[in-house]
Amino acid sequence: MKIVFMGTSEFAVPSLQALLATPQYEVLAVVTQPDRPKGRGNKVALSPVKEAAIQYNIPVLQPVRIKRKAQVAELAAYNADVFVVASYGQILSEEILNLPKYGCICVHASLLPKYRGASPIQQAILHGDEMAGVTIMQMDAGVDTGDILLPRTIPIEPDETGGTLHDKLAGLGAAALLEFLPSLEAETVTRMKQSDTGIEPTHAPLLTKEMGLIDWSRSPLSIVNQIRGLNPWPCAFTMIDGQPLRLYKAETAEGTGTPGTVLTASPKAGLIIAADGGAVRICELQAQNGKRMAAEAYLLGHPIPVGTIWQ
Repeated sequence: MKIVFMGTSEFAVPSLQALLATPQYEVLAVVTQPDRPKGRGNKVALSPVKEAAIQYNIPVLQPVRIKRKAQVAELAAYNADVFVVASYGQILSEEILNLPKYGCICVHASLLPKYRGASPIQQAILHGDEMAGVTIMQMDAGVDTGDILLPRTIPIEPDETGGTLHDKLAGLGAAALLEFLPSLEAETVTRMKQSDTGIEPTHAPLLTKEMGLIDWSRSPLSIVNQIRGLNPWPCAFTMIDGQPLRLYKAETAEGTGTPGTVLTASPKAGLIIAADGGAVRICELQAQNGKRMAAEAYLLGHPIPVGTIWQ
């Protein structure tokens, strides 16, 4: 089977590697987002998918806008059987969707129709879901609205973070892709419309740094889920003396008080903050320009008065 692979982020790399490691699949080319400046130094960085493709000497295409006629013609020239898409970052036109023999299939990091969009992994934790998963989907003109071809699920562990769940789902997506492709080639695919699942579609918006600001008037569990879900990026945070304090790990705790009030703050007893109907114990944090560390270690050098109100 001849394949053009489209992907950009780390999530897509295991799927690409799985295809390259399977002899019956020929990856003709990789399509990824253009190189862009990144980090404090503003140095141009390659996408993780491009780095992987270079290692395997696979041709790399980096169109600024994939819908342009020249790009469509370039894709058509490969005469691929299928386009496999995973965390690519551009919307494909109907013209592109119809180019391959089997159309375009997507490895999406949610159990569709839940969490269509850019942040499905984090949203599963933010919403307190007990299960997450991937869906192999037939792409259509909508955004993550195509037929479900193969769903696969895993449990979300109590201490799961956005980062750990990302890595698990990236591997699960690669395995699901290899499981699915033989049925596509044999034309024995079972399809389900998302509307037939009985599940209401939800949207997973692009993550922003502003989403990390904690509202201490929310419930302890929702705050803990926010801290877990946004770890490692964009990271949950609160403000102390006008400076952000990043929060990486937390758990619900006993305690009552005005939301945002520091109830306990000592190297022995730890750091506990009041929330709506309970409290949150902060386990790991990072001050501005500081190192990530346990809350107890932070308090050794940075005492926080009990009664302080966090914003």
